[in-house]
Parts: sequence; structure tokens; C-alpha cells
Amino acid sequence: MKQLFIGAAAGFSGDRVDAAEAVVATLAARRGPAVLIFETLAERTLALAQLRRRADPQAGYEPNLERLLRPVLADCQRHGIRIVGNFGAAHPRAAARVVLRLARELGLPPPKVAIVVGDDLGAPECRPLLAQALGAGFNAEEIVSANAYLGAEPIAEALRRGADIVITGRVADPALTLGPALAHFGWALDDWDRLARATMAGHLLECGTQVTGGYFADPGFKEVPALQAVGFPVAEIDADGHCTITKADGTGGCVNSLTVKEQLLYEIHDPAAYLTPDVVADLTAAEVHELAPDRVRLTGVRGQPRPPTLKVSVFFDGGWIGEGEISYAGPGAEARARLAAEILQRRLPQLVLRVDLIGVVSVFGDDGGRLLRATPPAAHTDVRLRVAAAHPQRAAVERLCDEVTALYTCGPAGGGGVRTQLRPRLRSAACYVPRAAVNARYEWVEAA
Repeated sequence: MKQLFIGAAAGFSGDRVDAAEAVVATLAARRGPAVLIFETLAERTLALAQLRRRADPQAGYEPNLERLLRPVLADCQRHGIRIVGNFGAAHPRAAARVVLRLARELGLPPPKVAIVVGDDLGAPECRPLLAQALGAGFNAEEIVSANAYLGAEPIAEALRRGADIVITGRVADPALTLGPALAHFGWALDDWDRLARATMAGHLLECGTQVTGGYFADPGFKEVPALQAVGFPVAEIDADGHCTITKADGTGGCVNSLTVKEQLLYEIHDPAAYLTPDVVADLTAAEVHELAPDRVRLTGVRGQPRPPTLKVSVFFDGGWIGEGEISYAGPGAEARARLAAEILQRRLPQLVLRVDLIGVVSVFGDDGGRLLRATPPAAHTDVRLRVAAAHPQRAAVERLCDEVTALYTCGPAGGGGVRTQLRPRLRSAACYVPRAAVNARYEWVEAA
């Protein structure tokens, strides 16, 4: 069968919204079966989407959905490029309605849209299952969201049935690639080697430009050309599941053995047993070959039977978190920033404050402030104080925001550029439930 081209146009929620056009143009130029994928869903992203849906029953999908699709929807229809994305987040059906409305506004024929459902286990009737899976120490009544990582089967089935666009909530990131490969090549669901190879193709695509030089770049050590125009990746998958990774034509960045190896090992807890809902991948005999500039082939991946359980990401109500920042500059800046932090600690004894002096101690700091206390004051002249606190009650962290703002004139001298933020805080846990307990399936969404 003809090889399948899959291009990635997003690696997380908040990724660049102008990337898809170059990817679609590249897929169209290949003149073969092609799919455009959008990976926009992290664990916390989904939990926050659940909160948005609670506040507004019509919300809960990827906020940038329309901006991502508007520039390319017509070209995808014109060239027969199908779209698969997890931009449904907490509300795939609402996302489908947005896509259908967008097609109507653009004067396009209504696409055939399928949504993947079954991942959301946040309903009250699921709490006994989750309580058993989580074990002692967790209160199922405090659950904000619970979503199982689904596999590629419902994506593949929807594509086989003619879907132009498949919108998912929580699926394993590589499933966005494996689903189209399953549909295109017709592999059996126990063809473990081919499933594992296509899964790792999806793993290479799932973070967008991490594999084309973006997150890889480190000046003086790992140089990447034209990073301001870094191209998003394209995978060419053959009938045996092996893939060649390249990138959108005419773009910056690079694809070489080093970028591919870095991404291949990204978030891999055990190279001999990378667990996914569809297959357990074994990378220990994987080989990476540079075929030409910006063309790297991955072979040697093997597969083992898929796990009997599915991972569930669970989030609990964690109260509120507030933070405030203020800058000090010039002679004595560090001393004034330290004094400002001391003032806040004395005025807010009911809060445990996280204090960072950005430019002195921040990234390597700790919540308890041990490193900051152990770092002798120096003569830094450009310091930004950041203070944060969490508390079950919103009013308590609102007080922190107020106190940081008051530092403007209540001293110490010369503070400026105050910024404060207040947001819900979430606590997370993971558990595993029997695969049979999750009803993963696809459903059609019709144009209104």
C-alpha cells in the first residue's frame, strides 16, 4: 500500500497557530494519503478545560481551535487531507459544533465529523471505580476531573467509516498517529510490531517542533538554523510501520539523528517497555538513520501485547493559589527585595509563602526557602521578587495579591512593575482501571 503522510501542526495547547499552513502545503505536495494532527492536550490542560466547562456548559474545548483550523480547513478539504486532533479536551461535541460552524462560515461543504468519547470518568457513577483504583488517602468526592487515556481504535474506526475530521478528548498522544495508520493499512489489533512502530512515529510527532530543533536548540552546543521559522514535523509511514521523519517544506529548524534521538527518549520510563493503551513498545533495538538533510528513518522498534489496564489522570480540588511579583533595581536592589519578602511574611503569618528572587534564586529554589536563606545577600542591581501561596480559601490568597500591590508605596523604596494572579489550584493523582470498564467509542456530530 502507499505510504501514509502525517503532519503535526501543534504540540501543546498554546502552540503557534500559524504552523499548519506550511504543513498542509507540504502534505498536499506529496500527493498521497495524508492526515493533519493537532496535539493540544496535557494533563493539567484537560483539568483546566473541565473547570471551564463547569463554568460554561458550551466551553471546555481547546481555546485556540478556530484559530488553528480557519487557515487550513478549506485546503484540507480540497486536497483530501483528513484531520485528527485532541482539541476536544473536556467537550469534544462542542468542539465539533465549532468546526461545523467554521466550515459553514467559510462556505465549505459540511465535513463528516466524528468525536471519540468514553474517556471522561468524572461522573458520580464512576466514583466507586476510581475510589477502588486510587486506594486509601484520596476522597473521590473531591474529584474535579478523571479521564482515561484511550487508544487508537475508535479513531481508526471513525476514519474507516469516512470521517473527514476526528475530534478526541483524552487519548494517548501517539494514538493520534496510530489511529490513521491503523485505518490506512488495515493492521490487526494484535500486530504488535507494526503497532509499536507507528506508535513511536506518533511519539516523535506529538510534541511538534521538539523533533525539528525547537526544544533541542542550545546555542554554542546544539545549533539550529532559522529557529524563528522552525518547521513542524511530517512522518512518512510505510506498510510495516517504519517511519521517516522530515519537516514542512521551506521552513527553518532541522531534523537529524540527534533531534530524533532526543525526542525518541522523551518521557520514556523504560525503553524496553514503553506502555501505551494500544501496545507496549520496545526501543532497545531501535536504529536511527540519516537518509538526507532533514530526513531521518526510524527502524527496529518491536512490540508486545498491550496492557490490561488503562491509565486514568485524576484531579482534585486543591483550593486556590495566588502570586505576586514586583521589581527592584539599582543600588541595594537585592536588599530591598529581601526586605519586601520579609514584610509580606510578617503581614501574612497564616500563609506559607514561596519566595523567589528572580535573578538571584528562583529556578533552583525550593518551596521551603532553604536555598534562599543559605544564599548570602550580594550586590545584585536587577531583582524581581515573586511570592506565591496556596490556601483552601480564596480570600486568603486574595490578601496576598493585595499586600504585594501595597508594596508600591508602603515600601521598601523603588518597587515597580507589580503583577498579581489568582487561580484555582488542582491536585493530581494517577491510577489504573480495567480496560473493560471504559467504553471507548466514536459518535457522529451532524451539522445543525
